[in-house]
Amino acid sequence: MDVDDRRRLVSEAAWRVLTRDGLTELSVRKVAAEAGLPPSSLRYTFPTQASVRDAAVSLLADRLNTRVAQARHAAPDSSGARAILLELLPLDAERRSEMEVTVSFIALSMTDASLRPAHDKAHNAVRGICAQALELIGAEPTQVQLTHAVIDGLALHLLGQPIGSPAGWAIQALDAHLEQLHAHRPTPADPAAGAA
Repeated sequence: MDVDDRRRLVSEAAWRVLTRDGLTELSVRKVAAEAGLPPSSLRYTFPTQASVRDAAVSLLADRLNTRVAQARHAAPDSSGARAILLELLPLDAERRSEMEVTVSFIALSMTDASLRPAHDKAHNAVRGICAQALELIGAEPTQVQLTHAVIDGLALHLLGQPIGSPAGWAIQALDAHLEQLHAHRPTPADPAAGAA
């Protein structure tokens, strides 16, 4: 097995441990067992618990970015903004697992500084995706922070609901936010007005 294959195998194992057992249970030993490898074999590619955690967060970001790229490719115009932002909401099992992991990083990073880099990486990935979506509708770059806050708030409320609860309200709220952004986007200056 080459280094890239081993890295992918271990990253996927780390993700399974993380989503099944939680962040506090993520360890080199547990991930090695999940991957079917002896712990000593991880020493060079993933020598610490932090490196295993970072691999899992990178896998989360990669999966999210892949889905966002597919959404953008399917709708490269302004309708793509909605499709992109919906990828950030826990509307199915995969996205719910991602959000649960993200929330655990937020909560635990408040008391464990070693988790801050992973939290920041996930946070910045979501912020970047919000920026991509707003580019498609021509919204002001200053609206990225607001949109990120709207997405995070909707996602947390969805996560707090029992699994299988209706989520249409969250999609309607996102649509209303996008309509507001669309209505208030900057318009090019009228050349005739400038000549007067």
